[in-house]
Amino acid sequence: MSARWDTSSYPSMPRLGLTGLARVLLRGAAMIVLVFGGLIVLLAVRLVERPFYGLHRPVTPAITRFVCRNAFRLMGMSFTFTGTPMETRGAVVANHSSWLDIFALNAAKRIYFVSKSEVASWPAIGWLARATGTVFIERNPARARAQTEVFQDRLLAGHKLLFFPEGTSTDGMQVLQFKTTLFQAFFAPEIREQIYVQPVTVIYRAPEGQDARFYGWWGGMDLGPHLLAILALAKPGGVEVIYGTPLPVAGFENRKALAAACEAAVRSAHVKALAQS
Repeated sequence: MSARWDTSSYPSMPRLGLTGLARVLLRGAAMIVLVFGGLIVLLAVRLVERPFYGLHRPVTPAITRFVCRNAFRLMGMSFTFTGTPMETRGAVVANHSSWLDIFALNAAKRIYFVSKSEVASWPAIGWLARATGTVFIERNPARARAQTEVFQDRLLAGHKLLFFPEGTSTDGMQVLQFKTTLFQAFFAPEIREQIYVQPVTVIYRAPEGQDARFYGWWGGMDLGPHLLAILALAKPGGVEVIYGTPLPVAGFENRKALAAACEAAVRSAHVKALAQS
């Protein structure tokens, strides 16, 4: 299924009103303190952590999880997860519906995102991404080998690398076909026999009375109005993260077969969860 978005199909955001504006100001201020206060603490701890542990991060990911879990509390959203985050070496793949996915996927398990290189230069978001150990990749064939080596080093160091194989975000009501390119890195002879990939599904429950796609952020939607609408809610909804069964890379012939199996697992959990909403 391809992603074809019509801006006229975006869900309408509720008007703020005075009480909504008050909630935006209070929650917004608290979120700024939480996120950037957490960033300062993380950077300070990393100054001590890095000389002793290098790539390994035994302490700082706990700070990231603390920030992400409490972000949902400040927004008034419920956060739950089902299934078991894997302990073996490997990567995580998930469907992508919203900027909130970053908080949801970090809240339950120590993971490190894989992102396009342009994100590293974005104000605020780029700082946070670099500080939390994001792996940045370039769409440059000449860099493919070097980037594969970075993948290998991080995976063998025990890092759970997470990427969104759909290649774009959706309205949260569907799962797009998984792109297979990044899956190839798992088939390097040095790591193939050691690595698993865990399919993860993220489901958003819209606030009562709102469009089912309320938390989706896709196409050309602006971040500002979407964030304000979420912060203004009197009765927010919630998010659920569903951990599937880890799949051994060695059990698949090639990247296409592995990507198809991950896609099927994510889509199955997605359809089941929406049917229960």
